[in-house]
Amino acid sequence: MYEYDVIVVGAGGAGLRAAIAAQEAGAEVAIVTKLHPVRSHTGAAEGGINAALREGDDWTDHAYDTMKGSDYLGDAPAVEALCKESPEEVIQLEHWGMAFSRDEDGRVSQRPFGGLSFPRTTYAGAETGHHLLHTLYEQVVKRGIEVFDEWHVLDVAVTDDDEPEERSCHGVVAYELATGDVEAFTARDGVILATGGLGQVYDHTTNAVANTGDGVAMAYRAGVPIEDMEMIQFHPTTLPSTGVLISEGVRGEGGILYNANSERLMFEHGYANNDGELASRDVVSRAELTEINEGRGIEDEYVHLDMRHLGEERILDRLENILHLAEDFEGVDGLEEPMPVKPGQHYAMGGIETNEFGETCVEGLYAIGECACASVHGANRLGGNALPELTVFGKRAGRHAAGEEMGEPKITTGKTGDYEKGTVDSPVELGEPGSGAVADGGSAAETADEVVERTLERQRDRIERLLEKDDGVQHASIRADVQKSMTRNVNVFREAGALKEALRDIREARERYSDVYVEDPSRTYNTDLIHTIETRNLLDVAETITVGALARDEFRGAHWRKEAQERRDDVWLKHTMLSWNDGSPELWYKPVVLEGEEKTYEPKVRSY
Repeated sequence: MYEYDVIVVGAGGAGLRAAIAAQEAGAEVAIVTKLHPVRSHTGAAEGGINAALREGDDWTDHAYDTMKGSDYLGDAPAVEALCKESPEEVIQLEHWGMAFSRDEDGRVSQRPFGGLSFPRTTYAGAETGHHLLHTLYEQVVKRGIEVFDEWHVLDVAVTDDDEPEERSCHGVVAYELATGDVEAFTARDGVILATGGLGQVYDHTTNAVANTGDGVAMAYRAGVPIEDMEMIQFHPTTLPSTGVLISEGVRGEGGILYNANSERLMFEHGYANNDGELASRDVVSRAELTEINEGRGIEDEYVHLDMRHLGEERILDRLENILHLAEDFEGVDGLEEPMPVKPGQHYAMGGIETNEFGETCVEGLYAIGECACASVHGANRLGGNALPELTVFGKRAGRHAAGEEMGEPKITTGKTGDYEKGTVDSPVELGEPGSGAVADGGSAAETADEVVERTLERQRDRIERLLEKDDGVQHASIRADVQKSMTRNVNVFREAGALKEALRDIREARERYSDVYVEDPSRTYNTDLIHTIETRNLLDVAETITVGALARDEFRGAHWRKEAQERRDDVWLKHTMLSWNDGSPELWYKPVVLEGEEKTYEPKVRSY
């Protein structure tokens, strides 16, 4: 058994920044991650980091843009923390050696991004996330922070008090890929989940194969509420054959979207008469799919993104990586011809409910980055706001978990404030068949060591059962069927009948998973075993996304409903919450926090 003050689960941008902050605050820290840090999906982020750095810009303007982009589902204390602290974090990254692109006068470059009122997106070519990840990892190595890489965390060790708000987290249990060992990591002060996205719920996604919603699912089963899961961002420019991302930086530099009739669709069909290609991502994605559905798509599948007019020098200086992606995956030379693009699943605005310090309602358990929901992004994330979220909230959670005093939070967690119960018209029974656990990660033990030890025993037993079972259903077919159903039924355009069909498919998949087995019986480097465990997480996450989407009958941000074509602030200015209740999702709601430090953000008509 390993023991540290703070355990960070995941080594992307958020996890690395949290570990650095906790160590700076005096904690003994370890990172436990299923990937080597520089393989984390943060490295695939291309566009940039929003920060109000220049004369004429201000963090309050950034906050307004972010709240408008969120379609007023963001929580003001979190939004303002992001925007106020992002400039300091960008400067810190530069001092740590991050190679930002520069203007001729030596200042770091900034460019326009969708939904922003000022060109405040700081970048490093089209590989900003790659540079960020390596810069932070260098700092982790410099500080001697211990990293357990290729350790897949199976569960959080949480007590099973009746109410989640009374529970506490004391560590995690993980499987080492190289040895097959299942070991416990005790956290004296806190566990920080920084496990990233959940894109593998869909079969067309910009996300890596490793993005399987592990942290969200583990926290959910341990009793932590999850928030606004229906709010899934579909990025407007992904390559049709693979889902590989084409950066918003292309449009930020002046790239143009054309339909099959060579029309500049954002203007000529009135989708965004002011901002055009730089409207918010949800607006552009719906525009593209509308063009395709109405017969103006190319090969009835995609539209064209053209950057040829920018010139070879500018493209090679700022977007060279995009040329390689288009050539490698589509056989297209972006200097000579337009690139095919279509919307693809990209980001989860929802996730594990936290306050502005990353705390969940379970004492000692934190969540940051894409797996968390503070909520910074509300119903739609602005491009360039993901990377500052990693650094700002990574720093905050790391310091808080290490014991630094940071004041009283303004955002509540758990059922501690105003909330209302909800219902959903599901065509099938929801939840995990045969589950009766109140806190799946919990234990009746009283001491921290007993909680961790019993969680360890349970996970060792689980691994043995999976490896000893010699027939049944393999996870791969279950995962593929759910991914196809989610892409077909819970995509950009949503309607009740399709959402109910997805719930039927998920229910069938859950029942099949109850007979799952692992074909590979080996004890080392057993990726079949890891993928089987991940598929359970995907089933939990897919169901919560779909339940939230069916319950919210309005059109807000990324969530479009055929039956409800208006934003309904009188009914739906609230967060969709789901809690694990004896294995079934319990639906409830809590109010959005629109009161900021100096102003209240009044919902307005959102147009671009």
